[in-house]
Amino acid sequence: MSRWSGLDEFVAVAELGHFSGAANKLGVSSSHVSRQIARLEDRLQTRLFYRSTRRVTLTEAGQTFLQHCQHLQDARDEALQAVTDLSSEPKGLLRMTCSVAYGEEFIMPLVNDFLQQHPRLRIEMSLTNQTLDLLHGQFDLAIRLGRLQDSRLVATRLAPRSMYLCASPMYLEHHGAPHSLSELPRHNCLIGSSDTWTFLESGREIPVRITGNWRCNSGRTVLDAALRGFGLCQLPDYYVQEHLRSGALRSLLTQHQPPHTAVWALYPQQRHLSPKVRKLVDHLKDGLGARAEYL
Repeated sequence: MSRWSGLDEFVAVAELGHFSGAANKLGVSSSHVSRQIARLEDRLQTRLFYRSTRRVTLTEAGQTFLQHCQHLQDARDEALQAVTDLSSEPKGLLRMTCSVAYGEEFIMPLVNDFLQQHPRLRIEMSLTNQTLDLLHGQFDLAIRLGRLQDSRLVATRLAPRSMYLCASPMYLEHHGAPHSLSELPRHNCLIGSSDTWTFLESGREIPVRITGNWRCNSGRTVLDAALRGFGLCQLPDYYVQEHLRSGALRSLLTQHQPPHTAVWALYPQQRHLSPKVRKLVDHLKDGLGARAEYL
């Protein structure tokens, strides 16, 4: 006799409070449930239920045993599902969100590749610079940049992300380069979505309020303004690396460069991740890792 025999019957009776209900749930006869419980009690050498004409209730030993059996059932079902999902085809609707510029340039081409490989899948992407609530908005997945705030979500790191303070040689020729954080207020700073930049000083992250005569909540337009010599900018690596290599931009105050953050895939807390989300996250991680910006 299997050591698992009787566990499903025991849990069903314990949760429903009677043998007939457990039998209906499991699709077997009441006599079968009764026999399985009796054999289980014989193996354990203890009584699991108090029986009456109308209802059965758990003994103290039964209450303890129920908690362990429920965990065993969950672990068994999850193990079986995990193996099944290895060969499962992603299908159905997958709703996701990402910031506009990063989504257009980096994420959507990879999502489109994934959709070509899995035509039974449907994608709904919301590109927005607002931080949408995944749980309230019923999103399966979000791509977030930088530091994470929502502890209710599970995060998988997709790629690194470093911030650079930069300026063009043209700007530096006319205005000079800052040599300390205290000199930043003397410079024209190109303001993007925030007028506070983060730096590292004495091992601590510190915010620095910046000012300037130019502002736009688009990283690409900030980059264009910096290349034209309008002022200093602080942008992520994927905007500026090409221009740092070519000399069109120069990195400044490298000793104060803030610690690396990351590009993250976020999804709601679940015991078992669906195949469509898990496989898409793996695809995004591999695809971003192959790009020149992250090599």
